[in-house]
Amino acid sequence: MMDLILWRHAEAVEATEGGDDLERALTGRGEKQAARMAAWLDRQLPEGLRVLASPAKRTDQTARALGRKFKLRAELLPGGAPADLLELVQWPRQRGAVLVVGHQPMLGQTVAQLLGLQAGDCAIRKGAVWWLRHRQRPEGDETVLMAVQSPEFL
Repeated sequence: MMDLILWRHAEAVEATEGGDDLERALTGRGEKQAARMAAWLDRQLPEGLRVLASPAKRTDQTARALGRKFKLRAELLPGGAPADLLELVQWPRQRGAVLVVGHQPMLGQTVAQLLGLQAGDCAIRKGAVWWLRHRQRPEGDETVLMAVQSPEFL
């Protein structure tokens, strides 16, 4: 069994023309979103969890709210593909749980792929978490949507 927890970065300052997208920081509201979601996640997350985040400032700040060790991985930068994310986490071969802090549209495209949806059908709100589980059954492997949580409901 493998759990893949996808956490989109919280609200960040708007991009400016000529500005460095990777240096965009969380807004005050985004910091509160990240803190609320981190508190919820901390109560749910299993022991031995691996945490991976995009090196962008807004994802780094979101991941830091959790207060656990994490690794920054370039495969998770904006513009990445679901195949890059799934290879990085070794879905579904890895056992245990992995939390990925990343960006749209890659996170939504990954969810869509794993749940058999159209690529554009899954948008993940800023600061929200989608929790997926891969399990093996006698009739075949399946992916189960365990939880979807938005910071607005915490």
